[in-house]
Amino acid sequence: MGYKVAVVGATGNVGREMLDILSERGFPADEVVALASSRSKGKEVSFGDKILKCQVLDNYDFSDTDFCLMSAGGSTSAEWAPKIAAQGCIVVDNSSQWRYDERIPLIVPEVNAPVLEEWIKKKDRINIIANPNCSTAQLLVALKPLHDAATIKRIVVATYQSVSGAGKEAMDELFTQTRAVLVSDPIEVHKFTKRIAYNVIPHIDKFMEDGYTKEEWKVVAETKKMLDPKIKVTCTAVRVPVFISHAEAVNIEFEKPITADEARDILREAPGCLVIDKREDGGYITPAEAAGEDATYISRIREDATVENGLNIWVVSDNLRKGAALNTIQIAEALINRGLVKPRAEA
Repeated sequence: MGYKVAVVGATGNVGREMLDILSERGFPADEVVALASSRSKGKEVSFGDKILKCQVLDNYDFSDTDFCLMSAGGSTSAEWAPKIAAQGCIVVDNSSQWRYDERIPLIVPEVNAPVLEEWIKKKDRINIIANPNCSTAQLLVALKPLHDAATIKRIVVATYQSVSGAGKEAMDELFTQTRAVLVSDPIEVHKFTKRIAYNVIPHIDKFMEDGYTKEEWKVVAETKKMLDPKIKVTCTAVRVPVFISHAEAVNIEFEKPITADEARDILREAPGCLVIDKREDGGYITPAEAAGEDATYISRIREDATVENGLNIWVVSDNLRKGAALNTIQIAEALINRGLVKPRAEA
């Protein structure tokens, strides 16, 4: 007997990816339900070779649902995730609403899946699991095996984040502005603080008192929560005129010696990682090539001679997949594969 899965926010970029990935990976679901706001009632979305009609979240009964995969924003999650979880359904949430709550596990399966085994045993657990920020997810997939091998002391990361991380309106704005530039039409700015077409913007999310943005703070806080609280992390997050896939330039300082060749070998064997690293023209991955792929790609692995035990790496991944939809589904798969969750109908 299979599981019953509800996808909340099924009409959005990430929600549609979730439905695609559930089908692609053959997730053991007997029933998949598409949920959205009342504005999208009856709207059709694809699930493999099937078409699902969206039902309204407000009216849905989760008492027989095993997993609720949410990608509907922080305010929706704040209101609905506890209500859904109280009905015995496990919520895997994509928003930032629950990531920093000590009661809620923050999970990238390749990094800290064993946390789920302790969480499931808690009698007073809240049935919510948080999915990390898209840029953090791919970063930690690459860093975890290196940290296990040589212990990371400090990370300096600069992100190059695609507009899809800001939603469909942001993608539309890049398209519209690019066309306007090419035909010399007036350029309208709505979603971003400055023009994004043929430009880069060193500003994602709100500014904080210390001068960092909330996006940069997320990378710091989530790395410490999932990987190691002792690691020092600093980040600069930049929006770039790319539709899909985030890239990151990462400088890493280790406690123990590690060479570029050793790091390359470690990453080649690491789950979720794919090393494309030839020291020649085109011997590296770019965002365009990573779009639509599940792997976290690592290129430009080289030693940093300016610090003791230092490396530089280039990390690229599809932010809608590993950064959001894929990681969400992998969390549910981890619970199933570890025998931690049985179908409620079977029980």
